Amino acid sequence: MNIVIAGGHGQIALRLTEIMAPHGHSVTGLVRNPDHVEDVTALGGRAVVCDLEQADVEHVSGLLEEVDAVVFAAGAGPGSGAERKDTVDRAASALMADAAERAGVRRFLQISSMGAGAEPDTSRGEVWAAYIEAKTRAEEDLRARDLEWVILRPGRLTDDEPTGKVTLGEPGVGRSEVTRGDVAAVLAALLETGSISRRTLELVGGEDDIDAAVASLASE
Repeated sequence: MNIVIAGGHGQIALRLTEIMAPHGHSVTGLVRNPDHVEDVTALGGRAVVCDLEQADVEHVSGLLEEVDAVVFAAGAGPGSGAERKDTVDRAASALMADAAERAGVRRFLQISSMGAGAEPDTSRGEVWAAYIEAKTRAEEDLRARDLEWVILRPGRLTDDEPTGKVTLGEPGVGRSEVTRGDVAAVLAALLETGSISRRTLELVGGEDDIDAAVASLASE
């Protein structure tokens, strides 16, 4: 499988590269900072420098030739302001989806956030509200497209060791934590399965083996 990850230097993206590359998959991470190239290649991936806030759809679609799936894992990051939540978390996702359509790439996995799709909690501040708004708009954009999309909303992310145990399902699973490693493993299982599409899924730590959780959804 030939996979392109937008936001290829993100913590989940690097973990996904580490999972997929050793199993014969071609993984290309799009990174904004040239200094991050080596971190991607060290895990068996290929890195391409591409600033999604500056690139146009023609350029990005050219990076998706003969690609089987796109994973949108980009984010403005915790230190960014409200404006970049829109330009990265929303606009860059729409740009990648535009490019995927132009290049004929059908499969598109989008990492969103628990809380997207609901009214933002303004008590958590302007930047948080802008982040949730951007994720909501990105989801809406993707759902309107004729792609084989999956939107994955993880709970609060931690850097704990992955457990291999999750709760994965339609919106309403309940808020809780999930490790970044387990998010990456679920993305890998969704890519490998291939039969789950046009679904919005929420993910937290739980009691179900990841492969079993994904297989159960695939059988529905």
